Amino acid sequence: MAFPSSGLFVATFVDALDTTQLALDLDLDTHKVALYTNSVTGADLTTDTAYGVGAWASNEVSGTGYTTGGTLLLGTTFLHTSGGVVVWDATDPSWSTATITARGALYYADALAGNNAIVAQTFGADITSTAGTFLITLAAGGIFSIDFVP
Repeated sequence: MAFPSSGLFVATFVDALDTTQLALDLDLDTHKVALYTNSVTGADLTTDTAYGVGAWASNEVSGTGYTTGGTLLLGTTFLHTSGGVVVWDATDPSWSTATITARGALYYADALAGNNAIVAQTFGADITSTAGTFLITLAAGGIFSIDFVP
């Protein structure tokens, strides 16, 4: 199986909203984004739980300008925009002077002991940078948005 489709990790959001009361604070600048190749196998957004576990324990990219574990998300915000829409957004993550190839990204809560997975984002194709900046340009809707009142 190739890199999974984009989506939220169900187990993390269930734990945040049930009696577990996982302290998932989406406004923190301690979350990270790690890059993966298209060789991620067995990934399942309904059952996977964290960075470095299961399907996310291998096939992270490697190369010049990339550090295992990814980079910090900066400028993170979780806010109500209009109507029933809430958005999780951040400054566009980047790796400068990087020589890497990635198929997708895993956003995770590095400050939590479990490195809980938050979002998987597929790029739809392999993206390569050669001694240049690898940049993820986040959409106008942020990393993700949810309309609670569709």
